[in-house]
Amino acid sequence: IRLEDYLLNKLKFYMALLLSNTIYKLFKVTKLSKGTAFPGKIALSVCPNFLHHANSYVRNKKINITGTNGKTTTTGLLTHILKHSGNKIINNSLGANMLTGVVTTFATQIAFLKKYDYSIIESDEGYLEKIYEHLCGDYLIVTNLFRDQTDRYGDISITKKLIQKAIDKNPNITLFLNADDPNVSDLINSNIIYYGINSISYAENNFLKLDDNEKSYNCTCGKSLHYEKIFYANEGHYYCDCGKKRPQAKYNADLIMYKDYFILNINNEKFKVPLSGLYNAYNALAAISMAIELGVSNIQEALDNFHVAFGRSEIRYLNKKPALIQLIKNPIGANEVLKTIDLNSAVLIAVNDNYADGRDISWLWEANFEILKDLKSEIIVTGTRANDIALRLQYADCKNVKIISNLNDAINSISKTDAEKITIYPTYTALLKINEMKCFKLKF
Repeated sequence: IRLEDYLLNKLKFYMALLLSNTIYKLFKVTKLSKGTAFPGKIALSVCPNFLHHANSYVRNKKINITGTNGKTTTTGLLTHILKHSGNKIINNSLGANMLTGVVTTFATQIAFLKKYDYSIIESDEGYLEKIYEHLCGDYLIVTNLFRDQTDRYGDISITKKLIQKAIDKNPNITLFLNADDPNVSDLINSNIIYYGINSISYAENNFLKLDDNEKSYNCTCGKSLHYEKIFYANEGHYYCDCGKKRPQAKYNADLIMYKDYFILNINNEKFKVPLSGLYNAYNALAAISMAIELGVSNIQEALDNFHVAFGRSEIRYLNKKPALIQLIKNPIGANEVLKTIDLNSAVLIAVNDNYADGRDISWLWEANFEILKDLKSEIIVTGTRANDIALRLQYADCKNVKIISNLNDAINSISKTDAEKITIYPTYTALLKINEMKCFKLKF
């Protein structure tokens, strides 16, 4: 490349950095927008190779996390562990995981003369290939692959092909794969590290059980998979008559589940994690295993003061009542959070069908909302598809269901419940609106 072209490209990069930062700060001051995507659009319009130039600001490893469920929690947990060890991190903590959101992350966090130890970037499955056209990653963590947003992705095989295309754009990357997911373990590369669960035991008897296993899941050869152990959905120890089987995991965990936390024994080292749910155990296993791979030693200290991202099993207070907020967006994810329901709580379900949620809400009929029929308090449904979720709950034989289409009115109503606890299940855009509501407090 000619010197004048190099200098021109650098000038464009710094102009994009300055302009996108100015716009982002303007959005924050005026509160016109969260500013997670638009500054990135501006940066790319000024400097199309923005991410290529941003590579030089990360001196150690660039890590991407993708998959259907668990991206935000895994990203947040890994970021927290590495920051606790004194590392400087570039991270899209707000969850803007498409190309413009990732560009915004770098544009608003990079300082001109500062270097960063790691970038930890949550990446949308469909946009990972575009990101890898400019950003050379060192590790890619893939959490799981389930049916999700069928209007965007269709079948799981399409999502898997999109991720594989991204990997092929970045062949020197090391894959960090969930060995227990037969879709994920199918991904191909010359450098692969697997993590997985060896066994699960339940220390308490108050876990709700759902028969939600994908028993008819097929191998790539077309035959049905067999399972020696199955943990949830299609996650477990599988094998096929064709010879395919769960790969040997470098990071193998024995899991002990408690109601409000769990213990992961990873390669004979125990970690107590202050999260609930089997799905979060997989997220934590991915993050902790990655941290061990990177040589981090004080992991338990970081876990002891970890707080989940908003809406990912986070508790806030509404009218002095603890409100557990858990994002739902597909049947497998919904089933896993439903397993942790406190049947003494009042429930609010907010279902939207905006683009970010997925237009297709047929997944409501595959999730096991029947578990709510034993609820002792009321269920309020809201959102653009309030009537649809109300009908689904009617078929689930749920009682005391009330439709309040306006989200603000629904939140106001549930805050006055007689129940001592509240559980809120929002889809993505409803979660964003709830996060902006001043009535939710971190403490009371």
